[in-house]
Amino acid sequence: MPHKPPTQEELEKRKIVGINLETVTDVSSSDFPGHYPGEDHAWDIERFKQGFSVEFHQNDPHEASFSLIGIHASIANAFRRIMIADVPTLAIETVFININTSVIQDEVLAHRLGLIPFTGGREGLTEFIKWFKKPAEGEEPNLKDFNTVELALNVKCEHNENADPNETDPTKLYHHAHVYAKDIVFRPIGRQVDHFSGENTIRPVNPDILIAKLRPGQEINLTMHMHKGVGSDHAKFSPVATASYRLMPTITITEPILGRDAEKFQKCFPKGVIGLEKVTAKEAAQKGSGYEGHEGELKAVVVDPKSDTVSREALRHEEFKDKVKLGRRRDHFIFLVESTGQWKSDAIFVESVAHLKMKAKSLEKQLVNMVR
Repeated sequence: MPHKPPTQEELEKRKIVGINLETVTDVSSSDFPGHYPGEDHAWDIERFKQGFSVEFHQNDPHEASFSLIGIHASIANAFRRIMIADVPTLAIETVFININTSVIQDEVLAHRLGLIPFTGGREGLTEFIKWFKKPAEGEEPNLKDFNTVELALNVKCEHNENADPNETDPTKLYHHAHVYAKDIVFRPIGRQVDHFSGENTIRPVNPDILIAKLRPGQEINLTMHMHKGVGSDHAKFSPVATASYRLMPTITITEPILGRDAEKFQKCFPKGVIGLEKVTAKEAAQKGSGYEGHEGELKAVVVDPKSDTVSREALRHEEFKDKVKLGRRRDHFIFLVESTGQWKSDAIFVESVAHLKMKAKSLEKQLVNMVR
């Protein structure tokens, strides 16, 4: 007997992970060769192009939200991991402490400085600054203008002679009672002046990051070297504060939910997910719709499933158990990328695509060399 081709409804159903009151069903993908008799699920580039799309929901310099639709979880997770660990940034790597009489230990101070995110001219950071090769034991470091950025911090706390005798606020009693990221000074070397000057100068993303608190007589005097690195070496090099994704929620109302039940149903979800609309005369006149005799009453409709947190609250109420189905679409990934400031949030994703392509080419080259 010839295999009957699946309907569009059946194909969409295969993409849904079922969310029940206490269980999750259909968690594994089934669109692979041999699973469905008579169906060809071999990967095809043209089929992928037709089914894949990218939709941006928010695109700000420090935060972006977008959807990748029509890809496998392994690829989505590869993008996430690359954004966290493989996209390079510039961060403080070495701290030369001349004077530190603050209450913060040298190593803790160096660690705090390393975690401060910096920004600067885009072209200079990505094109001009190259990788720094750490010297072998006994060798002098090869410090150049294209692989090292120098910063300095020189702050001394002193009494404010103009302060009110009754003043108790340390920031008014003393000069430099608080040491902030804005106190760090960039010292350009060689050609760095051409790439990092004016609005492109290397500077902290947030100038008000607190580094230390001083009191009269205490002083911090140090020099720092910045190098390019990746998050897989140290978290300070990660270009993102967070890069995460979640599956697109699905909410299917299988039977009409009307009146007060509709209002109660709306409260089971985050604001904006479920809307209330009046039953139209056309709907009330349609036989079998479930709206017969309810013209003008409020009905529950799905407005924005993307904003749902899938709390399953609706399934905890007996009156809704058989009227709604919850799920997540396994090939629709909603990403949230928060940049630390050195890269624009959308550029981090674009760079992750380039890195994955480079990794794939490297693997291809190794496979070719293996079979020779």
